[in-house]
This record gives sequence, structure tokens and C-alpha cells, in this order.
Amino acid sequence: MSPARPPANLPALILAAGRGERMRPLTDTCPKPLLAVRGKPLIVWHLEALARDGVRDVVINTAHLEEQFEPALGDGSRWGLRIRYSHERADHGGALETAGGIAQALPLLAQAPGGERAFWVLAGDVFVPGFHFDADVARAFADGLDERTARDLAHLWLVPNPAHVPQGDFALDAAGRVHHKARAPAGAPTFTYSTIGLYRPGMVDGVTPGQKAALRPCFDRAIDTGRLSGRTHLGEWTDVGTPERLAQLDVAS
Repeated sequence: MSPARPPANLPALILAAGRGERMRPLTDTCPKPLLAVRGKPLIVWHLEALARDGVRDVVINTAHLEEQFEPALGDGSRWGLRIRYSHERADHGGALETAGGIAQALPLLAQAPGGERAFWVLAGDVFVPGFHFDADVARAFADGLDERTARDLAHLWLVPNPAHVPQGDFALDAAGRVHHKARAPAGAPTFTYSTIGLYRPGMVDGVTPGQKAALRPCFDRAIDTGRLSGRTHLGEWTDVGTPERLAQLDVAS
């Protein structure tokens, strides 16, 4: 008997529309996800990891200098991927913020197997070379096979708080539930959102495609209804938010 085939992974949305104000002047001429780290663009590190872990369909949302993405990345075939683009500047005149970008990309994600139920979301401007886009975890989330996350709108990967976010973004309890920092159970530590997660389309319910909308209110609603879970990622992770952090990554290589 041949071994069982591993489950196919879900599609991914890479958020790449932002202006990258803190990275100026570098981002005056190059979108932040296309800036090179250790010899290749930040977003290519993501594409290689997604392909390695069985993702086949990727949507990239763009706005700032969006005309540079397709010439640089093409259709994804060099990595064994199918890349589709959600061009927010061309279609709507500018970036739609995170929740707006997700809502706009939902029809493209739904064209991929499983994408109508759940998908990966990750920011194009973080460096996380050892992250594993686990297909088993993804499919269990999408199919509701894990009772701990079956009702959740999203499942987030959280990292130890870096120096520039000392208080963290959320609290995480021992059962893997995400809480507001101010209303967390006693002893629940705080963490910073890695900008990587598994999402269901319902996470952006109420956001009209083409509408600018921030993601934080969606997180708040999910926490308040007990529908946000998470786990920690303890490997290398950098929010490449300043030219200094970008330079430090190359020095550390």
C-alpha cells in the first residue's frame, strides 16, 4: 500500500500594498516587500517557504509602486506557484488597509482549492525564514477538525515581544485563546502578532470590497465573541520596519 498523500495546503494572501513610510527613502523607489534581505527580496523568502510547504495558490495585494510586482515575480511558476494579483491602486486609487485588502482579495482566494473556507494571511514585510506553513494545521482549521478552533474566525501565530513592541499586542492563555491585554486572565503572557495567521472569510464580515478598513476592529470582534485563537512561533522573526533593521539582518547573515 502506498503511503497516504499529505493534505494539500490552503492558498495564501501576502499583504504587500503598504507605503512603508518608516522605510523611506528606500521605499520611495522600491516596494518594501521587494527590498532584498540576504540576497533576495523579502517576499521571495515567503514564496519559497509557501512552495516548500505545499501551498500552490498565492494572492498578492498591491498598491504602492504596484507596477513593480508582476515584472519581479511573474505568475509564480518559477516556484511552482500560481500567483494572482489584487491591484488596489489600479482598481481603487490606493491601498485599502488590511481588512479592506483581505475583503477585496476574497474572490481571488475562493478560486483556489479550499480558499472559500480558509486561507493563510501574511505580511510581505516580515522576515521569518524558518516558519512552517503546516498543511495539517491549515486543513484541520479549514475543515473544523480541531474542536479548539472549529468556530474561530482566525488562528494567529504570536512571537515574543521585540524591543519596539515591549507590551505586545495580545495576551495568550494556556488553552490557546487570544485575549485583549487589559482583560486577560491572570498570568496570561502577552505576545506580538507575527502578521501570520489562518483566516476564515468571516473575519472581514461587514467590510465591503473596495472599502478602506483596518483589521484591529475585526480582531476585537473576534476576541469579544471568543473566536480568536493562537499559538507561539519562537524562531527567527523580524518586522523589517526601518532601514536599520534591514541592515542588521544582512550583518547577521
